[in-house]
Amino acid sequence: MPPKTAATPQPHMGRKIERIRTIKGVKQDTLAKQLGISTSTMSRIEQSETVDDDKLQQIADALEMTVDAIKAFNEESVVNFVQNTYDSSTGGSMLNGHNCTNTFNPVERMAELYERMLEMEREKIKYLEGMLMKK
Repeated sequence: MPPKTAATPQPHMGRKIERIRTIKGVKQDTLAKQLGISTSTMSRIEQSETVDDDKLQQIADALEMTVDAIKAFNEESVVNFVQNTYDSSTGGSMLNGHNCTNTFNPVERMAELYERMLEMEREKIKYLEGMLMKK
Protein backbone atom coordinates (compact mmCIF):
# COMPACT_ATOMS: atom_id res chain seq x y z
CA MET A 1 0.00 0.00 0.00
CA PRO A 2 1.51 3.33 -1.01
CA PRO A 3 2.06 5.94 1.67
CA LYS A 4 -0.62 8.58 1.95
CA THR A 5 0.21 11.76 0.13
CA ALA A 6 -1.68 14.93 -0.61
CA ALA A 7 -3.11 13.20 -3.70
CA THR A 8 -4.37 10.19 -1.71
CA PRO A 9 -7.86 10.85 -0.35
CA GLN A 10 -8.19 10.54 3.41
CA PRO A 11 -11.03 8.46 4.86
CA HIS A 12 -14.19 10.49 5.51
CA MET A 13 -14.59 10.13 9.28
CA GLY A 14 -18.09 11.58 9.38
CA ARG A 15 -19.34 9.04 6.86
CA LYS A 16 -17.73 6.22 8.84
CA ILE A 17 -19.45 7.40 12.02
CA GLU A 18 -22.78 7.59 10.21
CA ARG A 19 -22.41 4.08 8.74
CA ILE A 20 -21.41 2.57 12.09
CA ARG A 21 -24.29 4.34 13.83
CA THR A 22 -26.72 3.09 11.20
CA ILE A 23 -25.43 -0.48 11.28
CA LYS A 24 -25.70 -0.49 15.07
CA GLY A 25 -29.29 0.75 14.76
CA VAL A 26 -28.63 3.98 16.68
CA LYS A 27 -30.65 7.00 15.57
CA GLN A 28 -28.83 10.27 15.01
CA ASP A 29 -30.85 12.11 17.67
CA THR A 30 -30.18 9.34 20.20
CA LEU A 31 -26.42 9.58 19.65
CA ALA A 32 -26.59 13.38 19.81
CA LYS A 33 -28.37 13.18 23.18
CA GLN A 34 -25.74 10.75 24.50
CA LEU A 35 -23.03 13.22 23.47
CA GLY A 36 -24.92 16.23 24.86
CA ILE A 37 -25.08 17.98 21.48
CA SER A 38 -27.87 18.98 19.13
CA THR A 39 -29.01 16.78 16.26
CA SER A 40 -27.86 19.46 13.80
CA THR A 41 -24.37 19.40 15.34
CA MET A 42 -24.34 15.60 15.04
CA SER A 43 -25.38 15.96 11.40
CA ARG A 44 -22.51 18.39 10.77
CA ILE A 45 -20.06 15.93 12.37
CA GLU A 46 -21.32 13.16 10.08
CA GLN A 47 -20.82 15.45 7.07
CA SER A 48 -17.28 16.39 8.11
CA GLU A 49 -14.25 14.73 6.55
CA THR A 50 -12.32 15.08 9.81
CA VAL A 51 -13.38 14.86 13.44
CA ASP A 52 -11.18 16.10 16.29
CA ASP A 53 -9.71 13.39 18.52
CA ASP A 54 -11.64 14.39 21.67
CA LYS A 55 -15.00 14.29 19.88
CA LEU A 56 -14.06 11.04 18.14
CA GLN A 57 -13.27 9.48 21.54
CA GLN A 58 -16.67 10.60 22.89
CA ILE A 59 -18.43 9.13 19.85
CA ALA A 60 -16.48 5.87 20.15
CA ASP A 61 -17.46 5.59 23.81
CA ALA A 62 -21.12 6.27 22.99
CA LEU A 63 -21.07 3.64 20.23
CA GLU A 64 -19.26 1.22 22.57
CA MET A 65 -16.20 0.79 20.40
CA THR A 66 -12.65 2.06 20.10
CA VAL A 67 -11.40 5.05 18.13
CA ASP A 68 -9.15 2.68 16.18
CA ALA A 69 -12.19 0.60 15.20
CA ILE A 70 -13.91 3.70 13.82
CA LYS A 71 -10.79 4.78 11.95
CA ALA A 72 -10.31 1.29 10.49
CA PHE A 73 -14.00 0.80 9.64
CA ASN A 74 -14.61 -0.31 6.08
CA GLU A 75 -18.19 -1.14 5.08
CA GLU A 76 -16.99 -3.58 2.43
CA SER A 77 -15.05 -5.49 5.10
CA VAL A 78 -18.16 -5.73 7.26
CA VAL A 79 -20.16 -7.23 4.40
CA ASN A 80 -17.33 -9.65 3.58
CA PHE A 81 -17.02 -10.65 7.25
CA VAL A 82 -20.73 -11.41 7.48
CA GLN A 83 -20.66 -13.37 4.22
CA ASN A 84 -17.50 -15.29 5.11
CA THR A 85 -18.66 -16.32 8.58
CA TYR A 86 -21.99 -17.67 7.42
CA ASP A 87 -22.19 -21.46 7.59
CA SER A 88 -25.30 -22.76 5.83
CA SER A 89 -24.81 -26.29 7.20
CA THR A 90 -25.63 -25.15 10.74
CA GLY A 91 -28.38 -22.74 9.74
CA GLY A 92 -26.49 -19.91 11.43
CA SER A 93 -23.06 -18.43 11.41
CA MET A 94 -19.79 -19.50 12.93
CA LEU A 95 -17.68 -16.99 14.79
CA ASN A 96 -14.50 -18.24 16.46
CA GLY A 97 -15.94 -21.74 16.38
CA HIS A 98 -19.21 -20.79 18.11
CA ASN A 99 -22.66 -20.91 16.55
CA CYS A 100 -24.21 -17.47 16.36
CA THR A 101 -27.70 -16.49 15.35
CA ASN A 102 -28.06 -13.11 13.68
CA THR A 103 -30.73 -10.94 15.26
CA PHE A 104 -30.92 -8.87 12.09
CA ASN A 105 -30.53 -9.50 8.41
CA PRO A 106 -27.45 -7.64 7.13
CA VAL A 107 -28.92 -7.50 3.63
CA GLU A 108 -32.02 -5.78 5.01
CA ARG A 109 -29.82 -3.30 6.87
CA MET A 110 -27.94 -2.53 3.66
CA ALA A 111 -31.26 -2.09 1.84
CA GLU A 112 -32.47 0.28 4.59
CA LEU A 113 -29.24 2.26 4.31
CA TYR A 114 -29.61 2.44 0.54
CA GLU A 115 -33.21 3.64 0.87
CA ARG A 116 -32.16 6.33 3.36
CA MET A 117 -29.41 7.49 1.01
CA LEU A 118 -31.89 7.65 -1.89
CA GLU A 119 -34.34 9.66 0.21
CA MET A 120 -31.57 12.10 1.21
CA GLU A 121 -30.67 12.56 -2.45
CA ARG A 122 -34.33 13.14 -3.35
CA GLU A 123 -34.56 15.78 -0.63
CA LYS A 124 -31.42 17.50 -1.94
CA ILE A 125 -32.81 17.53 -5.47
CA LYS A 126 -36.14 18.91 -4.26
CA TYR A 127 -34.33 21.63 -2.29
CA LEU A 128 -32.13 22.58 -5.23
CA GLU A 129 -35.10 22.68 -7.60
CA GLY A 130 -36.84 24.98 -5.13
CA MET A 131 -33.81 27.25 -5.07
CA LEU A 132 -33.76 27.37 -8.87
CA MET A 133 -37.47 28.25 -9.01
CA LYS A 134 -36.86 31.25 -6.73
CA LYS A 135 -34.35 32.74 -9.16
